[in-house]
Formats: sequence, structure tokens, C-alpha cells
Amino acid sequence: MNGIVIVDKPAGWTSQDVTARLRRVFGTRRIGHGGTLDPMATGVLPVFVGRATRAVEFFEHAEKTYEAVLRLGITTDTEDITGSVLTQQTVQVTGEALEQALASFRGEILQVPPMYSALKVGGQKLCDLARKGVEVERQPRPVTIFLLHCLSFSGDRAVLQVRCSKGTYIRTLCKDIGQALGCGGCMESLRRTSAGEYTIDEAVPLQALLTTDSPESYLRPVDTMFRSHPAVTLTAKQTLRCRNGNAFSVNLADGSYRAYGPDGEFLALCRAENGSLSTIKSFFEV
Repeated sequence: MNGIVIVDKPAGWTSQDVTARLRRVFGTRRIGHGGTLDPMATGVLPVFVGRATRAVEFFEHAEKTYEAVLRLGITTDTEDITGSVLTQQTVQVTGEALEQALASFRGEILQVPPMYSALKVGGQKLCDLARKGVEVERQPRPVTIFLLHCLSFSGDRAVLQVRCSKGTYIRTLCKDIGQALGCGGCMESLRRTSAGEYTIDEAVPLQALLTTDSPESYLRPVDTMFRSHPAVTLTAKQTLRCRNGNAFSVNLADGSYRAYGPDGEFLALCRAENGSLSTIKSFFEV
């Protein structure tokens, strides 16, 4: 079986837990996921099955959208509500003050990765060092916050909608917003509502996949991942050249295209440049 299944990951599962179980469901070891979600987080987790795993590399840079609950007045060692409390104080923040703080985090910002993360320093995961009580210096990294909007705010809780680039830590964003407000803050909950082309409306509850007799019915074709790119149908001659990995002349504007054979088979993601079409990545059956 080949394709992409959009899982609605439940809380308490790691992304690796999900792929491990789905290897049994789909009967293949060739499975990967697109973008790690923390165990406490829920929502969109694209899982690539079979030949579709060739598309995982393109998903690494996909924008993602979240709904997060920011809990003000509390800081923790993990930067989310599951950690040990470091500080706690009374919250006296107005909606206007919150909006002013949010404005400073829109666009390209620098984030210091949290100690409780899978990033490696000197060959060791930061989270493993953190559990040993070791804290090491981390260099700030640029990330982009495309959208940061307060959906609701009451007392010490704000529901935020965030659309961001690869590598953004939402719990660090919550911590930094709380720090900017002078009262501290941490992430209380997190739900990913979209990843790349896929939204929560398309997601399948994990339990449905674990209990179904026809898991293949939930698989989406790999070309759905590239649906923002225009499609082009090749001639038989062009299809042969594409299958052989050769470039060929086309009358197309420069850009990326989904290339299909005359029979409708998705062949490759291609790039047109200066009147020539070449393969970025092929997906046809050999």
C-alpha cells in the first residue's frame, strides 16, 4: 500500500508511537511521519506509507497552524504545563497589553530551543541532558510567525492561533510571550490544525485506523501533497523521457509542476526552467 494518511493524533502518543502502530496496520515497515508532535499535543500528523515516504523530505519545510492555550502566571522547566513549576504569580494583564505583546512576535523572530527537545548538542539530545539536570547553552534560531492571533482571552488563559515555519516551538513562543508580559507563561494545550496542504477536517482519528478492516481506504494519493502546484499532462514521448530521468522541452512558465502521464498516473514533481522540464522527485511505480 502506498499513500498518505492524515492522522488526528491523540494526546499521550508520540509521533513515533503512531508510526510504530501503523506499520502493523498497513503491513509495511516503510512508514514515516511529517513533523513531530509532542506527546501532549493533538491534531494533524501526516503519515507516509510505502512509496509515499519519498515525499517526506518535501514536508519538512511545510508551514503549520496551531491552536494553543497560553497559561499566564506560571513558568515550568519544560515550558508547558506538564513540567515542574518554576515560578507562579498573580496575573494582571489586559487584552490591550496582550495584543501589544503578540505584535512583537509576528514575522521573523529568534527563538532559543527549549532544553526539553530532541535537538542534539555534542551528539546528545537536549532532553536527555535536561533529565540529568544539565543545561547547556543554545544558540537562538530564526523562525517565522506568519500569523499570531488571539481567539479568546479570559483571566490567565489566552487561546492563540499560530501559523509558523518549520522549527518553531509553540511552547517556547508561549513562554516568551509570558515573559514579555512580565508575568511568565507556559503552554497549557496544543492542537495542530493544519500541516502543509492538509487540515484537521481531513484527519482520521487514530482509533479509527487501529480498528478498521480497510486501512487502505484512508490513504490519500501522494500527489495531494503537491496540489498547490499546477498539473501538466505529458505526451507518451515526454513520459518516457521523464521515466528515464531526462529533461525535455516544454512550453511552460518557470515553476514547479505535478507531472502526469497520458493515463493519469502521477509521475513526478518537476521544475520548468527556461523552456525545459526536469524531475525534482519521481513517484511512479518502477
